[in-house]
Amino acid sequence: MAVPKRKMSRSNTRSRRSQWKASAVHLVPCANRACKELKPQHVACPNCGQYSGRQVVEPA
Repeated sequence: MAVPKRKMSRSNTRSRRSQWKASAVHLVPCANRACKELKPQHVACPNCGQYSGRQVVEPA
């Protein structure tokens, strides 16, 4: 396993860490024809409660 030989400076450390960005959540329209609300992928719709054409949770 590689081990650093010298201490990495703060500027080098911080410039490397500056690339660690969180990406925005990808939103898709609900598959329910009547709803079409934007929701996260692979999640039951918080508006109508459907997932993959089935009612899985009670709508909020």
